[in-house]
Amino acid sequence: MKNRTVLLVAALCCLSFVFSVSASAKDLSLSSWLPPKHPIVADMIVPWIENVKTATEGRVDIKILAKGLGHPKVHFDIAKDGLADVTFGVHGYQPGRFLLTKSVEFPFFGDSAEATSVAYWRVHQKHLAKGNEHRGVHLLSVFTHGPGIIHNSKKDINSIADLKGMKFRIGGGVVAEVAKSLGMVGLLKPASKNYEILSRGVADGTLLPGESLKSFKITKLVPHSTIVPGGLYNTSFFLVMNSNTFNGLSKKDQEAVTRVSGEAFARLAGKAWDAADKIGIQAAKDDGATITMASDSFVEEIKNATSHIEADWVKKVNSKGIDGAAVMAMLRQEASAK
Repeated sequence: MKNRTVLLVAALCCLSFVFSVSASAKDLSLSSWLPPKHPIVADMIVPWIENVKTATEGRVDIKILAKGLGHPKVHFDIAKDGLADVTFGVHGYQPGRFLLTKSVEFPFFGDSAEATSVAYWRVHQKHLAKGNEHRGVHLLSVFTHGPGIIHNSKKDINSIADLKGMKFRIGGGVVAEVAKSLGMVGLLKPASKNYEILSRGVADGTLLPGESLKSFKITKLVPHSTIVPGGLYNTSFFLVMNSNTFNGLSKKDQEAVTRVSGEAFARLAGKAWDAADKIGIQAAKDDGATITMASDSFVEEIKNATSHIEADWVKKVNSKGIDGAAVMAMLRQEASAK
């Protein structure tokens, strides 16, 4: 009888433990607007999900939904409104909504997404967070893609004159201003629309990092690429969680999620993008594309044509109580120090 009592107590304890673990576990949803094999999903989001699961000892398990819940430009609000617990996206897909995040999008920031992304997170925490542009969600991280490149279907681009009047798909944000300053006709479309508009001849070219040539299967549609040393532009991305979802996690799990997000995720994402850029450029070469490095004279033309964009931004953020010059100085110093 005594042994049976001991076994019963042990069994109840085990059931209690199992119940407490399952009750505290959180199965969260993530909406993605990109295909599963895209580097953002396969090499950034999926490893981060695994890191979250490991850091929380399995209590927070994030599942990518089989289909995205809306257009890429609404993914910030999808998290804000609680339609999904976690989303990622491009700040520039929502013109006029974000100002401070443009800081990392100007030309000539460098040739490494890892260096720029880590620098960006650090600058965001020191200078940009006070602007509260991500209100309504819990910001997990910010990051950038690799240096922007000029891709087109018509010809080698060796000067601003070669770009005049050509129609280019652009992603929004600073790149729209850069394109206009260089005489391009900008078509604001998400990256996921590249194949469609290029294959139909709607656009003559597109502005993208090297990664996208393979990811969006456009190597044969844009056989001419011009690489601008330091990048023609950059793009700012966010990774966010619904505020109520984050607040509903235990303090221990909040700390664990934070530990593998922020700078850790910025570094993970940037490193993955640098690797994907190399693969994309090689894929273009294998398909016979012409890869041209912008000459010193072309680079100088670009600098002269676009320098006002950064200066105008600095003035705007200064009026909001943020030292724009200090932001840019820290970004460049941090990015070059990696």
